[in-house]
Amino acid sequence: MKMMGPRSTWKLWQIGKVHLILTPPLTTNDMVGPRAWFGGLFYRNSHKRCGNYEKTNGYPLTPLQEQRLQRLKDRLNVPFDETRPDHQDALKALWNASFPETNLTGLVSEQWKDMGWQGANPSTDFRGCGFISLENLLFFARTYPASFRRILFKQEGIRAAWEYPFAVAGINISFMLIQMLDLYSEKPKNLRGANFIRILSEDEEAFDVLYCIAFQMMDAQWLAMRASYLQFNEVLQATRIQLERELRLEDVHRIQDLPAYNLLYK
Repeated sequence: MKMMGPRSTWKLWQIGKVHLILTPPLTTNDMVGPRAWFGGLFYRNSHKRCGNYEKTNGYPLTPLQEQRLQRLKDRLNVPFDETRPDHQDALKALWNASFPETNLTGLVSEQWKDMGWQGANPSTDFRGCGFISLENLLFFARTYPASFRRILFKQEGIRAAWEYPFAVAGINISFMLIQMLDLYSEKPKNLRGANFIRILSEDEEAFDVLYCIAFQMMDAQWLAMRASYLQFNEVLQATRIQLERELRLEDVHRIQDLPAYNLLYK
C-alpha cells in the first residue's frame, strides 16, 4: 500500500446509500483522544441537565417548525443530477471557492482528486447523499472560508501520512447528521431531535451550520487522537456522540449556543 498523496484514489466500500471507510465501530461508552481535550471546550457543559424528553412519546411541532422541517426534508429528497445546470453551477462554485487561483478544466477532471473525491467525476460520490451534501460543502466554503480552507488544506496540527479525503468525509458528515437527527421521521423522537427542530425554527440555516460545526469537530478529533484513515469511522462516531451530548443540553436554544460552535472562529 502506498502513502496517500493529494491525488491518490480512495477505494471505499459502499454501505446502503453512502460511502464509508470501514473500521470497527466505536461504542457510546468509548472516549477517544486525550482526556484533557474532552475536558476542555467540548466537555465543559456535560454537568448541565439534559432533561427527560427521552421518556416522552412525542414532540408537538408549531406551524413554523413543521414548515422549516418540511423544507429541510424536501432538500434531502433532491438527488444530484449532473445534467442540471444549477447542479453543475454549484459544483463549479465549490471548485472556485476551494481553488480560486486554479481554473477547472471540466466537471469530469483528475483535478477533483485534489479535493478528496474518489475519482475524476464527483457526481458518482454525490449519489451517496444527494444534492444536499454538495449544498453543505458549498455553504461551508462560503460562510466559514477560513475554517473550510484550514481543513481542506490540512493546515492545522501534526497530520498523518494517510489522511482522510476531504470531500468524501464531507458526504459522510452529511449522512451522519441526517441519521443522527432522524430527519426522515415525521416528528423528532428524542431530545436531540426536538432541540434541533427548536433551533431550526430560530434559524433556517441551522442544519448547514451544524454541518460546518460537525466538520470542524471531526477534524479536531482527528488531530486529537492522531488518527489515520483506517480510524475515520471511529473519529466520525466520536464526533456524533459529542454532538448528541451538546444537542441534549437544556440551555441550547440557538445554533450559536452549542459549545462547539466556537470552533468555527478559533
